[in-house]
Amino acid sequence: MEFHCIEDCAQCCIEREYYPSKKFGKIGVLILPEEKDRIEQLAIKNKLEIKILPRVGISERNDSSPSKVLAYQLMGSEKNGNTCPFLDTTSGKKSPHGGYPCKIYNKRPLACTAYPLIESEPITLDQKCKFCKEHGNAHANLNSEIESLLKIKEKMIPEFPVIWRYATNIGEIEDQEVMDSGWILEK
Repeated sequence: MEFHCIEDCAQCCIEREYYPSKKFGKIGVLILPEEKDRIEQLAIKNKLEIKILPRVGISERNDSSPSKVLAYQLMGSEKNGNTCPFLDTTSGKKSPHGGYPCKIYNKRPLACTAYPLIESEPITLDQKCKFCKEHGNAHANLNSEIESLLKIKEKMIPEFPVIWRYATNIGEIEDQEVMDSGWILEK
């Protein structure tokens, strides 16, 4: 079965989830360090305000903050962390599949290029994706997605033993009590 976006869907660009738990707040789109400046420049070019926070960091010891950031995250434009700021929800234009178009589609982050693939061995698709829910698999044309995911995995190999996650403190109002902010040591 060949993967394609479901008509009128932009769900992957709108909905954000808590990860690895509500304590960490909602996550944004994964941005590799070498993508960060490019994404910031694309925001300026598109006259958009964006928020990029750290996501995963590493250090040699667990008694300090990370000495290196392995990944950042582009946060959603809504207060609750949802909706990618590059998703064009206001112009009335539509993407080829009828959903909202991406303003930077040809220059989007690797994480967006890899979606809905979330693991390459074995091939695992995001079950929150409407296509994946309806069809269950899409093994026929995942070559570019696999290539993108492998590039991300290659960059995420830690050179130091201590791993940190960044808590965004972004989410639904009713979850504010349980969310943290800042670097948290991964155990």
